[in-house]
Amino acid sequence: MFRLPAPVRIGFFAAIFLASLPWVAKAQNYPSKPIRLLVPYSSGGGTDIMARAAAQKLSESLGQPIVVENRLGAGGNIAAEAVAKAAPDGYTLLFGATGPLAINPTLYAKLPFDPVKDFAPIGLVGTLPLFLVVPASHPAQSVKDFIAFSKARPGQLNYASAGVGGTTHLAMELFKATAGLDIVHVPYKGTTAGMADMLAGNIQVMFDGWVGTAPQVRTGKLRYLGVATSKRSSFATELPTVAEQGFPGFEASVWYGLLAPAGTPRDIVNKLSVELAKVMALPELRERFASLGMEPLTGTPEQFANFMRTETVKWAKVVRDSGAKAE
Repeated sequence: MFRLPAPVRIGFFAAIFLASLPWVAKAQNYPSKPIRLLVPYSSGGGTDIMARAAAQKLSESLGQPIVVENRLGAGGNIAAEAVAKAAPDGYTLLFGATGPLAINPTLYAKLPFDPVKDFAPIGLVGTLPLFLVVPASHPAQSVKDFIAFSKARPGQLNYASAGVGGTTHLAMELFKATAGLDIVHVPYKGTTAGMADMLAGNIQVMFDGWVGTAPQVRTGKLRYLGVATSKRSSFATELPTVAEQGFPGFEASVWYGLLAPAGTPRDIVNKLSVELAKVMALPELRERFASLGMEPLTGTPEQFANFMRTETVKWAKVVRDSGAKAE
C-alpha cells in the first residue's frame, strides 16, 4: 500500500489540523461579509472624509463593503472602546488618531480601554502636518525671531488652540517647553474661531493644518514660520521645519491609523496591512488626501505598534507638564 513519506504526512495532517481551527479558517476566508469602520469624529469633517476615501478603496481591494460609522464623544474614547470590546474577527475596525490612542491615556483620569493592550495595529494611514503661523504684521520672520520676540515679552502673547488637550494645544505646549517660552493659552472650539481672532489681532501665534492656513498665507494675512514635522512638508518644501531652526527632534503632528481589536488573527491583520499599503499608493487616493492637507503614510503592523508606544510616551510628558485635563 502506498504511504506518503513521513515529512509529507506530518505536513499534510498539520495542514488539516490548522484548517480546522476557527481562527485559521476565518483568516483564509476573510472577508466574507461587510466590515464596520468606526470613526471617532463627526461626519463631513476632514478625518471623516479621509476615512471614507480610504475605506472605499480598501473595500474595492478586499471585495466587501466597508461601512463607516461615526461614533462621537469623549475625545474619541467612545469609538475606541467599542472597537476594543468588539469580537476580534476583523469585522470591526477603528480609524484611530493621535488623541484617543496617544494623548487620552494621560489626559483622562481613567480610560475604559488600553491603547497598547486592547488593539492590534494594522498600519498608519496619514498625517496632518501642523504649521506654526503668525499674523503677517508680526515682526518675526523665522522660529528664532519669534522666540526672541516672545522671550522679551513673557506672559504677554496669546496662542490659540482647537481646545484643551487637543493636538494643536499640546503641540504649542511642547514648543513652549522646548524653547522655554511663556505664552498664554486661549482655547477655542475648533481652530476656525482661533484663526478669526488671530486675523483680528487678538492672537499672536498658533499651530494649524495646511487647509486652514494656506489661503490666509497666500493672501498675505498670515506668515509661516515653520512646520512641526520631522522632514519638510510636501505642501511647502521651501519652508524649514522647526527642528531645522535650532530644535533637533521637534515633531508634533496629527496622525491616523487603522486598528483591529486585540486577538484578531495575525493572518487577518497582515492581509489588511498589505491591502492598506496597496490602496495608500493609489494616485487618486493620495490626491484626495492632499486636498485635505493630509500626507499619506504606510508601514507594517509592528512599525505602527512601535510608533504608538513612542508617541504615547512623548505626549504623556507634555500632558503632565502642561497640567492639561479632559474637560
